[in-house]
Amino acid sequence: MERITDYFGSLVFNDTVMKARLSPEVYGSLKKTIEEGSALDNNVASAVAEAMKDWATEHGATHFTHWFQPLTGITAEKHDSFISNTDEGVILEFSGKELIKGEPDASSFPSGGLRATFEARGYTAWDPTSYAFIKGKTLCIPTAFCSYGGEALDKKTPLLRSMEAISRQALRIVRLFGNTDAKHVDTCVGAEQEYFLIDKKIHGQRKDLVFTGRTLFGAKPPKGQELDDHYFGSIKPRVAEFMEDLDKELWRVGILAKTEHNEAAPAQHELAPIYTTTNIATDHNQLTMELMQKVAARHGLVCLLHEKPFAGVNGSGKHNNWSLRTDNGVNLLKPGDTPYENAQFLLFLCAVIKAVDEYADLLRISSATAGNDHRLGANEAPPAIVSMFLGSELTNVLCAIENDTPYSKTERMEMLFGVDSLPKFLRDTTDRNRTSPFAFTGNKFEFRMLGAPSSIADTNVMLNAAVADVLCGFADRLENCSDFDTELHELLKETIKDHKRILFDGNGYGDEWVKEAEKRGLPNFKTTPDCMIHLLDEKNADMFARTGVFSAAELKSRCDIMLDNYMKTVGIEAATMADMSRRQIMPAVSAYSAELVSRLDKKTASYRITAKYELKTAKRLSELLDIMAEKTDELEQTIDKIKDIEDVAEHSYAIRDRLLPVMEALRAAADEAETLTAEEYWPFPTYEKLLFSVN
Repeated sequence: MERITDYFGSLVFNDTVMKARLSPEVYGSLKKTIEEGSALDNNVASAVAEAMKDWATEHGATHFTHWFQPLTGITAEKHDSFISNTDEGVILEFSGKELIKGEPDASSFPSGGLRATFEARGYTAWDPTSYAFIKGKTLCIPTAFCSYGGEALDKKTPLLRSMEAISRQALRIVRLFGNTDAKHVDTCVGAEQEYFLIDKKIHGQRKDLVFTGRTLFGAKPPKGQELDDHYFGSIKPRVAEFMEDLDKELWRVGILAKTEHNEAAPAQHELAPIYTTTNIATDHNQLTMELMQKVAARHGLVCLLHEKPFAGVNGSGKHNNWSLRTDNGVNLLKPGDTPYENAQFLLFLCAVIKAVDEYADLLRISSATAGNDHRLGANEAPPAIVSMFLGSELTNVLCAIENDTPYSKTERMEMLFGVDSLPKFLRDTTDRNRTSPFAFTGNKFEFRMLGAPSSIADTNVMLNAAVADVLCGFADRLENCSDFDTELHELLKETIKDHKRILFDGNGYGDEWVKEAEKRGLPNFKTTPDCMIHLLDEKNADMFARTGVFSAAELKSRCDIMLDNYMKTVGIEAATMADMSRRQIMPAVSAYSAELVSRLDKKTASYRITAKYELKTAKRLSELLDIMAEKTDELEQTIDKIKDIEDVAEHSYAIRDRLLPVMEALRAAADEAETLTAEEYWPFPTYEKLLFSVN
């Protein structure tokens, strides 16, 4: 029987492979580049390239690619074979230059105005901190992607900048507490991934799923998730086979897939990995989403990663579990047994509190998409208001510090089940809050606002940069003080007092919280157009400039790209809606209502009996048909009217205020018509078939 340990990471050019295939000198130099960020020697790059090529071809690879993450939100790759022609014939070659540098055409990738279309040159640069891997017959080399002028055109470059920024500032803090051994501080992430699985044949019968990834129409089925019987339930055989196949694929490329289970909605599932360095976690999550879709196809399934593919049931999120760790193994967000006495932990905790409060808008922006606007605020998705949950123990610790009052340690109590034969264990000192966007979960923070298809890079760029900026201010103050302990205590007190408004332990779904958040001055950006423009606020631009994460031009370009993506996404949805309404739904409703009228005539004329059902149903369907015709016309006219608005912000507001309300009205009429139309007349599979077809 094949054991996991026999093939885990078998398709990864990892540390074990490098140590075995590189000379001690080359291996040592490369490790220094990876761990300390020292410059990469060209001779080292050539030696690594040769070893990488030999290893890859031994595993059947014929091509290589610089695997990068442009601002499309997905990965990109251009394949080149290893073959080279010589006087002696064809040989296999892969040079150091080909390893460290690529030159894909940059003209067709989003640049947000950074470059003109005719300015085509762009560069990819090898990221040695993330291992190369084999996918199919191709050696994939993780890379950063920038323009000819050096501007970041991807998600990895700013992420690496933010990781360096927070490492620099966190090291200054740990030095103050006597840690002189640490060489760098890593942010670590584990990205829990939610998704839906539906039958491939059924998926292909719906234009909305094919073109947009979500259902634009669909009446509520008789059964949804009301009974909570799918959540953590027995995994169906077909899904279990998919999960088993997916695990093997992930493990072969070194992804630490750990936990899998049924989620709350029918047909919904979740996969969680063991957390790792943020850069690698980001690469792994992008690869995970790609493999999910490929493996699903092999099983006759479609993996839906949209944030809200079905109305009325849970949407799919991505939980970004974030922590800080020194390279010598210290988790800086681990409270220990006595958090009140753990000054280093408290300082880092307060830095995160201040960063989240001052830059809550950036965290909201990092999760802002057209799809996520439908998800946030219900069905286990956090609200659009960013707040922090710490739990009762840490909240009481901070309260004691702020008020200079004694703190009584919260004793851990034995968990009692009332059954003598069950094992005894101590319960945690605090509960968890499922409605909190940013919750402390023992030794890390869990940001729950991200949508399922989003890259985790955006959130971690924002979080790393914000915390780095706060830590810089803390270090400046503490490094220059005369009495460290007194200054530290005052710093903690001031931070808690100034930023405790972000702390909230209650129900994030309640109307009371909306009112309370407004009193506290916390932003509530309900939609993408509401929040996105704030990316360019002066405080945000200044912070990114100080940390070196984004230039002003790069920041402006990303704002434009994200708004443009919002516009195009909703535009495609609107066009698909109009097409489905005009060419599928209205003809079906018209045909069925005509059938009802025909029956009505026959009954009343031939049999002289009443036909109340036919009369009532035909009348209501005719009314709904008129509404759909009116709203479809209005939808098409609105699309035409707003398409020439050039300013991306103004265009996004027009979509929010003029287009979306028409789409909602059209859907409401069509969904009601679905409940009145005979099943054989309805032109595409309903929610019942979509959600309950996979066994």
